[in-house]
Amino acid sequence: MSAEQYRVVFDGELVPGMSVDAVRSNLAKLFKSDSSKVDQLFNNGPVNIKRDLGAAEADRYIQALERAGARARKELEAPQGIVLTLVEEEPSQINTGIAQMECPKCGHLQAPSIQCTSCGVVIEKYLARQALQANESALAVDTLSAGQPYAPPRAQVGEPISEHGDLKVFTTQGRIGRLRYLAWSISLMTAALGLWMIASMTLAVSVVAGAILIGIFGLGFLVVSVQIGVQRLHDLGWSGWFMLLNLVPVVGTLFPLVMLLMPGNQGPNRFGAPQPPNSRAVKVLAALWLLVPVGGIVAAIALPALS
Repeated sequence: MSAEQYRVVFDGELVPGMSVDAVRSNLAKLFKSDSSKVDQLFNNGPVNIKRDLGAAEADRYIQALERAGARARKELEAPQGIVLTLVEEEPSQINTGIAQMECPKCGHLQAPSIQCTSCGVVIEKYLARQALQANESALAVDTLSAGQPYAPPRAQVGEPISEHGDLKVFTTQGRIGRLRYLAWSISLMTAALGLWMIASMTLAVSVVAGAILIGIFGLGFLVVSVQIGVQRLHDLGWSGWFMLLNLVPVVGTLFPLVMLLMPGNQGPNRFGAPQPPNSRAVKVLAALWLLVPVGGIVAAIALPALS
């Protein structure tokens, strides 16, 4: 083995694809040094990283630096004046540099090596992965700061859809299921019956006033019926304009059965989140619809007998 001594010199050259910030960070971890000393490597021209090394040891130092993203070279030792290094030294001693390297992942101190003897990580791959992540983060920040229209959003866009939608009778927004559609319909019919009685009594007193009330109550009943029907169609994932099918001959007699019997979408659809679970009152009101056909049958049997 040659007895010649070498020194490791760094000129500020970086491995292609590595950024200055990433290399500075890697060198600070590798040498376990502060940023001010690492900055000297990039601001003062050629810098002696380590001196008085054998050829094989100098090659190991160069490999470790290259894994960190810095390209260095070895030179034969020659008498030097002032030497800039990363390690403080006593005035009367020759600079000995850093005899150990620190694993950038676990911090284990060891002689320069490809793999950490403590955690087993391959140092070159780990540093390359860290540098790639740092470059991607810097690129994302630069893209956003430049106001690129195609930059991916970094904040939450819009508001998350809630688990259940809000219930509002007098609107065409939102969704209702089959039972709630029945419950709201029977409530509407009950209210309409009471208002019809008021309008009838008013009609007996004043024809004009009674006719006006009948028109107002009839229009209100129609509007609320459409609103409830539209919400039921939304639960199916259909547009509210399908309500116009009720005006088509033949189809208009079958379409209400479709609205009543067809189940709605289980999860959120384009009209919003599904309705809340049916309450006991909704189930009771929906069950009252059974009295309608039963009452019709009883009336059909009783009326001929009375006559």
